Amino acid sequence: MANGPNVGLFPQLPLITPARRVPASFNWAAGGSCSITTRKLQPSHLSFCRVCPLNLLQHIAQSRNLLRKSELKVADHVLLDPAAVMHSSMADLAHSVGISEPTIVRFCRAIGCSGFQDLKLKLAQSLAAGASFGQFAIHEDDSVADYSLKIFDTTLHTLMEVRENLDPHALQLAVTAMAGANRVEFYGFGASGAVAADAQHKFFRLLLTAAAYSDPHMQAMSAVTLKPTDVAVCISQSGRSKDLLITANLVRESGATLITLCPSQTPLAELSSVNLVIDVHEDTEIYTPLTSRIAHLVVIDVLAMGVAMARGPGLVNHLKSVKRSLRGLRLSPKSIKTHED
Repeated sequence: MANGPNVGLFPQLPLITPARRVPASFNWAAGGSCSITTRKLQPSHLSFCRVCPLNLLQHIAQSRNLLRKSELKVADHVLLDPAAVMHSSMADLAHSVGISEPTIVRFCRAIGCSGFQDLKLKLAQSLAAGASFGQFAIHEDDSVADYSLKIFDTTLHTLMEVRENLDPHALQLAVTAMAGANRVEFYGFGASGAVAADAQHKFFRLLLTAAAYSDPHMQAMSAVTLKPTDVAVCISQSGRSKDLLITANLVRESGATLITLCPSQTPLAELSSVNLVIDVHEDTEIYTPLTSRIAHLVVIDVLAMGVAMARGPGLVNHLKSVKRSLRGLRLSPKSIKTHED
């Protein structure tokens, strides 16, 4: 954290940028991205495929549309938490998934493993090698099914990775600061600007004075009017946007608390009072969506829930009144006429 004036609600607070933990259930962010080229295999051929351990998780994801319905349940369970499967017995896994043990054996053979123990061994080798499973490249010849699966899988695994690596202590500090603030301002550009707007929509309902700005001039004017009792939240997928760094420096000069949602070891993270680390390895392919945007939205939801809980039961009646006011703006199902009317 750079030297500067005391920062709002946490005058001596050190930068919160914890070392990346080895998550209990995931270790798929070890650099790079994985390009999957779809090759149609007949189900009868799958049992003869022998998969390199490093590519087992990718192979399972790619083979989902070739598995039976019961085997697909096992595949989804393995992809969701391979480390847990690695430490489970066959009976435990069958109970968790809700299928029979012979189905697990068939699944193992369908993906090229000789049995359940061989599956566990290859999973262990994949995780130890740091298989990069979180990113899939989109190719021009992908079918709708191909790129739909890739986008959903990429997003789901990004969310799980971010969940495993978010520091609860940093989250608590951020929630405490926001719950006690007079004003909460959200700043971001581009896709991060959309996240900032979503955050403003959530937080103003919590009886907080909240605003979002995606214009550099508006951000500057907002930042210089902040007080030590206020909070600014800077959202960035890179942590290196020049205009956002200018805004962050103005926030620090105002004495307000600066919370950042950005990658660790970036210029923006170094300026923060509380850094909620979101290290997402984005694919650089032109067609690949920004999964970090979804991660930012979910972290904003977590913060909003924390602030709502921190502000106590009195907020519940307010939220109920907001919901009642919105109900009158919607058509009831009975008022919608069908073509048969």
